[in-house]
Amino acid sequence: MHDIAAHANVSVGTVSHVLNDTATVREVLKKRVLKSIEELGYSVNHLSRGLRRNKTNLIGVIIPDIMNPFFPAVVRGVEDLAFKSNYRVLLCNADNDVKKEEAYLADLQSFLAAGIILIPSVDHKIVGKGMPPVVCVDRKPKGWKGDSVTVANAAGGYLAAQHLINMGHRQVGIVRGPSNVTTATERVDGFLKAMAEHKIVVLSEYLQSGSFDQESGYACTLRLLNLLPRPTAIFTASDLMAVGALAAVKNQKLKCPKDVSIISFDGLAFTQMTEPAITSIFQPSYQLGYSAVRLLLERINGMDSPPQDIVLDTELKMKDSVRRLA
Repeated sequence: MHDIAAHANVSVGTVSHVLNDTATVREVLKKRVLKSIEELGYSVNHLSRGLRRNKTNLIGVIIPDIMNPFFPAVVRGVEDLAFKSNYRVLLCNADNDVKKEEAYLADLQSFLAAGIILIPSVDHKIVGKGMPPVVCVDRKPKGWKGDSVTVANAAGGYLAAQHLINMGHRQVGIVRGPSNVTTATERVDGFLKAMAEHKIVVLSEYLQSGSFDQESGYACTLRLLNLLPRPTAIFTASDLMAVGALAAVKNQKLKCPKDVSIISFDGLAFTQMTEPAITSIFQPSYQLGYSAVRLLLERINGMDSPPQDIVLDTELKMKDSVRRLA
């Protein structure tokens, strides 16, 4: 900063105020400082600054699976508001591995991250003395006492079942996600609630458990299609699973929705380009990330209020994969 001050013919304090935005500097002086910074090729050492303040301008984001297109959409919402607020995002992919997730949490703490956005891999406790503010997104671990931003998963599952019932379907199969992930269980709970209200029984063999990926959607759907009676419709707990389900239907020389209807959960853009386009419960992935950062920044800036549990609404997006039965 001394070199910049000498080059711009201003005090070191003026340079510091310009760099850190800690006080108002006259526009003419600010322009001189910025011009000197550019001419000298100066760049801020964020690590050094973070050590002095015991906090950096980094926001850590931990997601379970970077290959799942749902999570990058959430991260985009995080990054947009974080960048606008002069924070930078450090992305970590946990691969649905608790040990890896815990390692990343410890690393972000040691890197002096200002805060952490966490989409937990599974339902487990988040511990760590001296942890920066943490907001859980999409999934709220059992016993979590902190801030969270989720969607109304049970209400979305209910919507999916209600739509199938309204379209005349009574013999229904379910492909759900991992039982240790709250989003998977909540969606199925909501779906089964609607079925029960209409006195429709879903036998255990018509409820298949998998992971949030195409492979398990394919395998689970194959098992459902080999049951007698064959389900007239299948609810998958994610769009990736629905893509696998479509492939399984094709493998069995069947057609969707003529022979088997499919309804899913996520509402990702690529489902509009499948054949047929997939009817799905839309969840606002971008808004999940954006809302989480807004809440996190309030915590970073000292907001001292009880933990907030923000729940965003879901919406039925009707496409071409569900047909009405006679």
